[in-house]
Amino acid sequence: VFPSLAKAQASVANEVYQQLGQPSVFLFCPTEYCSSLCTPSPSRSCYLLTIGQELLPGIGVIWTGPKVVSQELSATLLEEVESVLQRRPIIWDNLYANDYDCRRVFLGPYTGRAPGLMPRLHGLLLNPNCELQANFIPIHTLGSWFRSELGNCARPDCAGMETVAALGDSHDPQEGSYSPQKALELALCDWVAEIHQQALEPGG
Repeated sequence: VFPSLAKAQASVANEVYQQLGQPSVFLFCPTEYCSSLCTPSPSRSCYLLTIGQELLPGIGVIWTGPKVVSQELSATLLEEVESVLQRRPIIWDNLYANDYDCRRVFLGPYTGRAPGLMPRLHGLLLNPNCELQANFIPIHTLGSWFRSELGNCARPDCAGMETVAALGDSHDPQEGSYSPQKALELALCDWVAEIHQQALEPGG
């Protein structure tokens, strides 16, 4: 019936979306959901080009970055993906996911995401550790990153343009910029307070 997998997927997704009354949040995860799965690259992928052309504009498309678990996200890559999909992507961030190796737990701060990404995103979802309590620092530091991004976007020089800054930790961050180390320290303080509070509760 369909000339390609992408045409089939887009047709089914569009029909379901319309049958549900075109909800404000409707997410589609493509078969090629990161750069390493694209043939030969995101910008030259026939599959992604078709998805971008065929999917109704109200449908959000999930993207994990250069890899399934991406250590870094850049504005350049997001621009390329937005151009192909004809919409800003929703990042499904697997930075802390440990379902593929439950012997590991990821407790570090949210890092490796370039400043100025917010204007290029339609949304961001954080895929957590399977262990509930292990996600305190990831979620707390994600909140710090988000507040920093909102502050950057509120500045007159933002206007959708990337703030020039290096990826990674900064020992002398500019005011309003995100410091993973400072975010980690804040998260640890709040986590210790939370643990003490739980210990004081009956049965703690």
